[in-house]
Amino acid sequence: MKQPRAWQRMLSGRRLDLLDPTPVDIELEDIAHGLAFVARWNGQTTGDWPYSVAEHSLLVEEIIGQMEPSLSPRWRLAALLHDAPEYVIGDMISPVKAAIGPDYGALDTRLTAAIHIRFGLPAVLPKAIKTLIKRADTSSAWLEATQIAGFSPSEANTFFGKPSATVATLRIRPRPPVDVRTGFIARHHALIAAIDAINA
Repeated sequence: MKQPRAWQRMLSGRRLDLLDPTPVDIELEDIAHGLAFVARWNGQTTGDWPYSVAEHSLLVEEIIGQMEPSLSPRWRLAALLHDAPEYVIGDMISPVKAAIGPDYGALDTRLTAAIHIRFGLPAVLPKAIKTLIKRADTSSAWLEATQIAGFSPSEANTFFGKPSATVATLRIRPRPPVDVRTGFIARHHALIAAIDAINA
């Protein structure tokens, strides 16, 4: 019996094996392009453009910078990349992840480790950093829910908890994928430059 194909050809020409991803097959441009075309909330958001995972990732990185202004740029990079595996596996809503079971988590973990290593991060983040990113992620979900996904503030408070007053002032404006892709790449480059400056 022929084995089913478990790799994807990326626009960069890389062939990413989902069962055994390696850092050498990870390219920033592939991540940025893919995430800019993956819609959050299954596309059920207001506006003329889908709200993409790339846009969400930029928001999470901005929020974590507000939460911890002195946070190292390497951990802000980790925040920017927190959903990077979705450039190949998509953004599945929580009920679908639950239905798939532990296999989804294992796939996400493998891809995350390869992406982290590719960009100089530890394969597994320190627990405190993961917790901080999760807090920023949850705050971004509240903003998205109330501003573009049709939730009332009281509903969002129930599901996500109310964010800080400062975070609550942030405004979401979905942009065309090409603009988001460019913004994601630029922010990645800025964070890498900041990391290199510290390490110099």
